[in-house]
Amino acid sequence: MECQDYGLNRNIERDNLNLNPLQRGGVLTKEARKALYEFSDGYSVCDYCAGRLDEISRPAIHHFLDDLAEFIGVDQARTVHGAREGKFAVMHAICKPGDTIVVDGNAHYTTHLAAERNQLNMVEVPSNDYPEYRITPESYQEVLDYQEDYGEDVSLVLLTHVDGNYGNLTDARAIGKIAHDHGVPLLLNCAYSMGRLPVDARAFNADFVVGSGHKSMAASGPIGVLGLKDEWADTVLKLSKRHAVKEIEMLGCTSRGAPVATLMASLPYVIERVGRWDEEVQKTRDFVEKMERIGGIKQIGVKPKEHDLVRFETPVFDEIAEKHPRRGFFLYEELKKRKIVGIKRGQTKWFKCSAYGFTQEQTDYITRSFAEIVERYK
Repeated sequence: MECQDYGLNRNIERDNLNLNPLQRGGVLTKEARKALYEFSDGYSVCDYCAGRLDEISRPAIHHFLDDLAEFIGVDQARTVHGAREGKFAVMHAICKPGDTIVVDGNAHYTTHLAAERNQLNMVEVPSNDYPEYRITPESYQEVLDYQEDYGEDVSLVLLTHVDGNYGNLTDARAIGKIAHDHGVPLLLNCAYSMGRLPVDARAFNADFVVGSGHKSMAASGPIGVLGLKDEWADTVLKLSKRHAVKEIEMLGCTSRGAPVATLMASLPYVIERVGRWDEEVQKTRDFVEKMERIGGIKQIGVKPKEHDLVRFETPVFDEIAEKHPRRGFFLYEELKKRKIVGIKRGQTKWFKCSAYGFTQEQTDYITRSFAEIVERYK
C-alpha cells in the first residue's frame, strides 16, 4: 500500500498573525511545546498510574488538579476531553431523561447536543435585540418564574459566561443567585473565559464550571476542565460498582497524554496572564474603535467590549466583493498577502476575530491593513 501525503504541515501560527478567536487563547507556551514533545506518546502520563488519572504523582497530576481547583474557585477539578464533555457529564449525572433545563439563547451548539444526547427538554432565555444580543439576569428571572408558575420543575440552569458569537460577557453572579433562589444548580460554560479572564465559581454562585484547555488555556487539545462543589462530588464523581476506583462519568479516565501535559505546563503562565486581563480588554476596545473609524465596519454585541472576541458587520467589504473579480475571496487573499489569517475564505458580510495576545504594534498593523484594503478598493 502506498502512503499518501496527508498534508500534516502547519505554519499559520509561525508565519502569520492569526485572528481566529477559537485559537488565540490556545497558543502553546514554550513550556507546553516542550511537554508536547516529552508526552506525545498516547498513554504517556500513565507510566505510574495505579488506576486513577487524577491520583497520578509522576507527573504530578494530582497536585496540578488541586492548583487548578484553587485557580477557578471550586472544590474538585477534573480534566475532560472538552467543555462539551464536561457539560454532558453534569447533565447526565444530575438530570433524568425528560427533565427540563434552562439555557441562554446564545448558548454554544454543544450545549444543545449535550442536552439532546441526555434526552432533556430545553427552555431558552432570549437575548435582547440587534445589535447587542445581551443576556440579562432579568430574562433568566422571567423564564424561571414562568416555569415555576406553571408547575414545571427545572433540574439545571446553564449559562454561557462568554458566548462564541458576539463575545458578550454575562452577569454570572446575578444569574447564579437567581438560579439558587429557585433551588436549581447553575452550570457555567467558561470555554471562552477560563484561562483568559478571572473565573471564580464560588463568587459566581456556580455549582459547576467547564472550560476549554485548547480554546483558552494554552493547551494542546482536545482537553477541557470540569470544576464542581463538594456537595455534588458524590453524584458527578460517583464510583463504579464493578471497578472500584473508576469514576463513572469520567469513563474511568479522560486525557491521557499530550493534552493534559501541555495544560499542566501552561498553567503557571495562564494564571499570570489572567492578571493582565484588563490590558487585553482595553486593547480590544482600542482595536474596535480603530476598525470602526475605517467606515463601513460596525461591532455587533454589547458595547463597550468586555471580552476579546469581536464580531464585526462589514458591508464595506461586501460592496467591494460585488465588483471584485475574486468576489468574496478577495478579503481573505488581501489579508493573506499581509500575513494575516483567521478570517474565513469567502466571508465579507461579517466576521469574528480577536487580537488576544498580540502586541500593540501587531494590533495596529492589523487595523492599518484593513484600512489599506478599503482605501485601495473604495
